[in-house]
Amino acid sequence: MQSSYTFTVGSAVFDERNLVSAAGLVPVLKLAEQTGLSKLIGEHVDLPSTRVKSGAVNPAGKLTSIIAAMACGADSIDDAGVLRAGGTPRVFGEVYAPSTLGIFLREFTFGHANQLAAVARAHLVALAQRTPLLPGIEQRAFVDIDSLLRPVYGHRKQGASFGHAKIASRALLRLGLSPQITTISTATAAPVIAEAQLRGGKAASGRAAARQVKQAIGTARACGADGTIMLRGDSAFGTKKVIATCCQERVEFSLSVTRNKRITAAIEAINEDAYTPVHYPGAVEDPDTGALISDAEVAETPYTLRLGRGRNITVRLIVRRVKDARYPDALFPVWRYHPFLTNSQLPTAEADITHRRHAIIETTFADLIDGPLAHIPSVICS
Repeated sequence: MQSSYTFTVGSAVFDERNLVSAAGLVPVLKLAEQTGLSKLIGEHVDLPSTRVKSGAVNPAGKLTSIIAAMACGADSIDDAGVLRAGGTPRVFGEVYAPSTLGIFLREFTFGHANQLAAVARAHLVALAQRTPLLPGIEQRAFVDIDSLLRPVYGHRKQGASFGHAKIASRALLRLGLSPQITTISTATAAPVIAEAQLRGGKAASGRAAARQVKQAIGTARACGADGTIMLRGDSAFGTKKVIATCCQERVEFSLSVTRNKRITAAIEAINEDAYTPVHYPGAVEDPDTGALISDAEVAETPYTLRLGRGRNITVRLIVRRVKDARYPDALFPVWRYHPFLTNSQLPTAEADITHRRHAIIETTFADLIDGPLAHIPSVICS
């Protein structure tokens, strides 16, 4: 059995003037009004000179229209037309056409992006003060930083460059755009984005990370983080600048480090008896013996880090090791080592478990890839 009717984009139309395309926008935008989003945009966003005279008119109304469209699932300017369907323009004021919003966005420069970042920081603080966005932040907060590469195609995609990527365990260079994201979370709250920037693909991931981390720490404190704050990141962010920033801001850090001669020597100096099994949450146990079906072990040793200009600090080098799956029948165990540096006071195993929870930022990346970043890949152009 087949349908005799072919569905197209224009098949579904609003023929009732009282229907709205997304009634759920009412509480969302009402909350935005209560937290002063429009006021913040008016205070921070300024377009003194534009190519199109009308382009800079009412930035608060146009930006809130774009935000509302994104809340409805729009990932391109044309999709913003959802706000003009049915009776939606009668429910909300200042609903702009997609073409008008496109003209407005074309006036933006890097400086305007920084203005929007200031709006986002201030609005996040206002949201945290009015809603239980980050419960438990007054006791302990986690700041996570990471980056990803979104592939693009063609030679004229603005801002795109070749960056390092790993596909099927193979390292290669890939043309793309590289967002760098910093999130804030707690033990009972999902991560929220505190900072976001688009870096050049050729740049190292750690470039400008110290500045981004410092701003995120300031935002976390403004949101109510009066207790312990911990920065977590992979080896790309385990740099001296980032660690020095953490020391200056008096926060804990848990950062993976790249293997070098000093790190390797420190790992090799750890006594074999110092390694203890680590029980990760959700680990599988042997039903007969009760032993963990896992070979992960952890140990630690003091490590002196040279920050430059005569500044040295002694931190904890914690090493997690697992058996290398490439050598299952080796006569002696072949281990893979995963070291990270931390200045926290957590027990060794707990410090390792806490460090591995940095992977929570991947949930944010999944949401971004499926939403705001879904339209980043460009069409092929000449």
